[in-house]
Amino acid sequence: MLLIENAYIKTMAGADIACGQILIDGGKIAAVGETVAIPEGELERIDAMGRLCTPGFIDAHCHVGLHEEGIGFEGADYNETSDPVTPQMRAIDAINPTCEAYAAAIESGITTVVTGPGSANVVGGTFLAMKTWGKRVDDMVLKDPVAMKVAFGENPKRVYNGMSKSPRTRMATAALLRELLFKAKRYADEVDAAAADPEKKAPAFDMKLNAMLPVMHGEIPLKAHAHRADDIFTSIRVADEFGVAITLDHCTEGHLIADELAKTGKPVFVGPSLTSKSKYELKNKTFETPKALADAGIKFGIITDAPVIPLQYLPLCAGLAVKAGLEIETAWKAITIHPAELLGIADRVGSIEVGKDADIVIHQGNPLTDIDSTAAVTIINGKIVCRN
Repeated sequence: MLLIENAYIKTMAGADIACGQILIDGGKIAAVGETVAIPEGELERIDAMGRLCTPGFIDAHCHVGLHEEGIGFEGADYNETSDPVTPQMRAIDAINPTCEAYAAAIESGITTVVTGPGSANVVGGTFLAMKTWGKRVDDMVLKDPVAMKVAFGENPKRVYNGMSKSPRTRMATAALLRELLFKAKRYADEVDAAAADPEKKAPAFDMKLNAMLPVMHGEIPLKAHAHRADDIFTSIRVADEFGVAITLDHCTEGHLIADELAKTGKPVFVGPSLTSKSKYELKNKTFETPKALADAGIKFGIITDAPVIPLQYLPLCAGLAVKAGLEIETAWKAITIHPAELLGIADRVGSIEVGKDADIVIHQGNPLTDIDSTAAVTIINGKIVCRN
């Protein structure tokens, strides 16, 4: 057992606790409060000395482990550009958990990432949610799959135009996704009918369409790379046509259409904002987007798209959103409980509550307001994995 005491606890599940304790047992949070009952037995104590204690941070959209730090082609396993439609690709098969990005993340308090394929393809494959500490990816997985990556806008048409293949226009991108969804719906209906009635023949196995079953059954959403307003609306249009769930990732022009986005009720993940305007669809990029979404009543997470922004700068991005007008409590939520809820993993992570995974960070300073803040202690699954 492990006891954290004398901590300023930001639980993200209610009011802060100005001076409290957290008891950890078996990798889970066993108790939290101003004082907790301490059972008999071997106990390790950590004196937080009044420091800020938060849930581990969550980056809801990145490519760490598939796009390895400091490596070129040999570590670039995030885009299978032999085909614009590759739903059968699984992030878990390409992740290298020894990539240095994970260690840097732990030292900044990021304990959970959602990582997966890039945006070269119209359909890229499945993302997973995983912890940032471990040796074998299979043991680090929190949820797999957590979403199916799709991409709109410049990237797919730029990649395949260079190969003289479709898609070369936004029309073709939407058409390829529609074609897959049409086929996947029919395939899912036939699979479901055969499961319900043994006399009905199941369809011939199709790797791509089988990979789409969790989407068609409502178990996971499409994870839509969409920066520009028109691309965001196209992603929503296609998803709604087939009744499938979708999250709007990047949402660079979300501040221009916040009122319309609020009507849709779609989850949003904003970023990467700490970058140059490297292509036309980023021309309206601003750290003011989170405030506009919050003012419209939209629940969102803040993301790095690492390695576009190094993963360890996730709290800095939240802090820069505060500088641009976002309320600081909303910024805290955008890198903890809100992404957990939007990703369907809030039963495990995102807040300091009894029964959840013991992913906890004791900070030196405030990572949203202090540029020199770092993690004094990072705990993942009840284990101390970083101590500065």
